[in-house]
Amino acid sequence: MAEIFVLAEHRQGQLRDITFEMLTKARELAEKTNAELTTVLLGKNVKESAKNLTEYAKKVIVVEDEKLGSFNSDAYLKVLSTLIKEHKPALTIIGHTSYGVELAPRLAAAIGIPLATDCIDVAFEGDALAVTRQMYGGKVNAKAILRKSESYMVTLRQAAFQAQKPTAPMNGQILEVPSPLTEEITTKRFIEYVLPPPGGVDITAAEVLVGIGRGIKDQANLPLVEELAKSLGGVLACSRPIVDKGWLPSDRQVGTSGKTVKPKLYVALGISGAFQHVLGMKNSDLIIAVNKDPKAPIFSFSDYGVVEDLFKVVPPLKNKINELKSQKA
Repeated sequence: MAEIFVLAEHRQGQLRDITFEMLTKARELAEKTNAELTTVLLGKNVKESAKNLTEYAKKVIVVEDEKLGSFNSDAYLKVLSTLIKEHKPALTIIGHTSYGVELAPRLAAAIGIPLATDCIDVAFEGDALAVTRQMYGGKVNAKAILRKSESYMVTLRQAAFQAQKPTAPMNGQILEVPSPLTEEITTKRFIEYVLPPPGGVDITAAEVLVGIGRGIKDQANLPLVEELAKSLGGVLACSRPIVDKGWLPSDRQVGTSGKTVKPKLYVALGISGAFQHVLGMKNSDLIIAVNKDPKAPIFSFSDYGVVEDLFKVVPPLKNKINELKSQKA
């Protein structure tokens, strides 16, 4: 039976969201092609993570080694090339992350198989693999058919797929494989993991985001919307014009040139909805937009929309939220 490999990505002992997004798409492909879904987990002391992955895949290949304690593309290259040559999976899926961008091209070149990067969709069409990628800053979706090969490799864009648990646990088998790393990796080594500075905000981890755009008009109005974000238990994010003006740091920017987010709630205030911004937040669970222009593109992607000046909406909304919270206290 053909196999589909998914490389599990983890950091600081935690499986990352991209892992479950890839597994969701891979499970769909496996069901359509009658292939076996296999997760590959490399690391040190990862047995607990391996158990979690058995819910999502039929097989979990685990390679434990001190040299795999932190991501090192040289070490991953040696281990994965060995596994892929041995198992010959029909498809290997890697996240289009800082890890995957460094690893996948080298790995595909070392094995000699076709690679498509930054894909937002992938499907088998007969014996060939079809991938969808975005061009011209996301204005065009381009479909490409890769040359026929026994095995393919792709990197999938973060948040391109909504992570979903299988309707029934897969009860996968854990297969522990000896590490092929016999020598120390001397060309590259992990030094340290640098956390964001104190007070820094990771908008990709926030469950509630209040995004602001040109409609905020002036930097002096930031405290007003920041108070709303705090009332909702969230943090402030923004579109590119706000960063260009220097009103918020670049780590708060949502969009193709910023960060891709998928909070439970995204409130867009004074954001027109340019495609560059929408691509970064369209997978949010619930999107509420406030804009005085009824033709603003953001309304096409919103679950709820308010056609009104945000300065007439934000103060009473903030007061009402605080009132409800005080009643529950």
